[in-house]
Amino acid sequence: MTNEQILAACRSNWEYRGVGDAAMREMLDELSAHLEDAQAAGRTGHDVVGPDVRAFAAAWARERAPFARRALRTLAMACYVLGWLLLFAYLVRWTTRVDVTPDRIAFWVTLGAATVAFELRRGSLRLYQRWLLSLVVGLPVLFLVRWLGGDAVVFTLPLWAAPILLLPMVPYAVTDTRARRVTGRGPRRP
Repeated sequence: MTNEQILAACRSNWEYRGVGDAAMREMLDELSAHLEDAQAAGRTGHDVVGPDVRAFAAAWARERAPFARRALRTLAMACYVLGWLLLFAYLVRWTTRVDVTPDRIAFWVTLGAATVAFELRRGSLRLYQRWLLSLVVGLPVLFLVRWLGGDAVVFTLPLWAAPILLLPMVPYAVTDTRARRVTGRGPRRP
């Protein structure tokens, strides 16, 4: 990857993360100077930013991005995940309504709060970390609330609730797609 490609990837990542124009220009100038110094010393751009340019840009943007934007994106992602979980529940039960009980509410609220807190503090969770978090934090709350409150239905969600929960993530998905086109990257693969 050339220095220009590294700078373009970082720029698109920072635009996506909401880093201000002045801060982004400053960051790009600083990174460009480091890349030029490395090239003069006979090193590559990967020696400066590491093997994963996106992770480098994300770490640097986290230091500069406003907390409110990160919190909104995390909330949109939580709604997105909840929407897909609801769609999955509709498909598994082959129904257009899902009964919501206190233990399920407590489980998902606890899991969501722990995930959001961890991601805002440390970054994204890996799949095994999500499973571990749900086992350690979510399941005890689920069992405790089921034991204390029973399994009475609090309310019923109709099928149209799931697409509404998916909507807040649409602007972020569009921005992601545009950023990938600008940097010439294909879709991210796990």
